[in-house]
Amino acid sequence: MSRRHKKKAHANHERWLVSYADFITLLFAFFVVLYASSQADKKKAAQVAASIKGAFQQMGVFTGSSPNDLGVPGSPGPLHPELTDSPLRVVKVAGADDKANATGGYGVDVDELRRDLENALGDEIRKHEVQMRVTPEGLVVSLREVGFFNSGEAELLEDGQATLARIAAILGSRGFEIRVEGHTDNIPIHTSRFKSNWELSSARATQVVALLIEKYSFDPLLISAAGYSEYRPIGSNETLQGRAANRRVDLVVVGRPTEKDKIARTEQPPAGSE
Repeated sequence: MSRRHKKKAHANHERWLVSYADFITLLFAFFVVLYASSQADKKKAAQVAASIKGAFQQMGVFTGSSPNDLGVPGSPGPLHPELTDSPLRVVKVAGADDKANATGGYGVDVDELRRDLENALGDEIRKHEVQMRVTPEGLVVSLREVGFFNSGEAELLEDGQATLARIAAILGSRGFEIRVEGHTDNIPIHTSRFKSNWELSSARATQVVALLIEKYSFDPLLISAAGYSEYRPIGSNETLQGRAANRRVDLVVVGRPTEKDKIARTEQPPAGSE
């Protein structure tokens, strides 16, 4: 009898390709998922950024890049903004919301306020003794040195006091928070009373604040004084006209404080106490 020899099974040496193909497929799916997730995150980030920007624009913190808008503090903007031709619009102070503004709120209605001031100060505006401009903080009323102060002095002239009385009658009854800023040109000053433009600008601002508080009963909690010397010009100090524009006292109408702000100010502990 002849013996039948069993044939040996053929060894498949390429089975690893199946596992390799499965691994490559899974790896491809993994990177597809990562890519899809990254694209979704970009969209969400863009939506969040747009929402934040819109909220800050409504609060008056960012005014956008429109040529009609003034920049926020610290951002690039026009070096010499127009004094009288600024667009009229409602400017909100930081922290104001739409509901508060709709009920009288804490913002500054620039249209109404500027209209009232123009009616009261028509002669001074025509003589360029008073000028107004809009900033992200609110309305700025500039009292030029001409008509308000003698050169190198801080005492308000009699005609200037009459003008200030009309301004006080409009601002005092509305409870605005006001910052009074003194400014000078870059011509050095050294007199028996003032050794520098810093002292002159601060003295003029303080003089106006004292009159508003003592004579026109402004709330001391809502008014402050600051002197900036020559370092915040609105005109070029290279020309006579620019230097005349820079010698001024600005009344910056910041807004209306909230009730919480008023309470916090009245409840502040004395300096040095714990």
